[in-house]
Amino acid sequence: MIVVITAADLLTPSSVHIGSLLVAAPAITAPFASPLLTTVIGTMTIAAEVLIGMHDQLLGTLNFQAGLLGLALVCLFLVLFALVRDRQQRELTQVRSVATAVQTALLRPVPERLGPLHLASAYMAAEAEAQIGGDIYAAVRTPHCTRLIIGDARGKGLPAISEAATLLGAFRETARRCPELPDLVADLEDSYLTHNHPDNAADQVFAESFVTAAIVDIPDERPVLTIVNCGHPPPLLLSKGRVISLDVSQPAPPLGLGGLSEPQYLPTEFAFGDGDLLLLYTDGVIEARDTTGTFFPLAKKAARWTEEEPAATLKGICDDLLAHVGGRLGDDAALIAIRRVGYPP
Repeated sequence: MIVVITAADLLTPSSVHIGSLLVAAPAITAPFASPLLTTVIGTMTIAAEVLIGMHDQLLGTLNFQAGLLGLALVCLFLVLFALVRDRQQRELTQVRSVATAVQTALLRPVPERLGPLHLASAYMAAEAEAQIGGDIYAAVRTPHCTRLIIGDARGKGLPAISEAATLLGAFRETARRCPELPDLVADLEDSYLTHNHPDNAADQVFAESFVTAAIVDIPDERPVLTIVNCGHPPPLLLSKGRVISLDVSQPAPPLGLGGLSEPQYLPTEFAFGDGDLLLLYTDGVIEARDTTGTFFPLAKKAARWTEEEPAATLKGICDDLLAHVGGRLGDDAALIAIRRVGYPP
């Protein structure tokens, strides 16, 4: 720009002054370049303006001197702007790195292997720049079984992270020491209510909070799985080319609403043999809509991946999901795929 504008001004009659357009060069540079590069471009701009003044013999005129001073002040302010923007960008980078570390520690991917199971997990947050939101999942190994939880906190994105963290911490703490699945769910309910009890008006938002969850117990020695469903979408079982919805006969209310009644956490047992694949998911998956308002057909899409490994299954489903919504989800979405493969040699 500096070269073109300078050449154009030198080639036009002295009565035509287009050198004032030179200020566009540092103005365009400042928003994205470093302060040093902005200074270099500003200095070149001022030098080009002086060259034009010498060519047109205007250096001694008051009008040219005032214009040159104005150009120098604009360049100075643009350099200051670049300095402030550069500092804020460094601070934002540090904040993002800390947030990423916290989010990764809170919602860790499930291990690829736990006992006789192959596992994979996927999370897609609706909140921009976030890696987690209100959806949770975790897997814990006990001496005789593997326990998993998948849940969805009320709301979405960053405001629901506090509730998600509360439930995840409680699950990881109690899943290993509760011998029975109903006892584990009751402990989760008690812990959630304890941590989210509204002691004052500022905490009133927690009085209206709850988490839907499905807690699954998969024993090592028996080809079955046991589910306690607390208001969560039913898991899908992919077995021998079929997709089966694991609906429980008596679901419990979501966690956090136990204080309104006396819920009974009744476990339901389903067959889960070698080669079967269990798919846990949150409502952000099945409630995702395309441009016509059609919900994502998870069961139909999952049927295409019944023979794949858990990681490949989730990748295929996530690709289909993003294609269905046009690349941007309206709610957080989490999935876990578990295949029983037997013990490693």
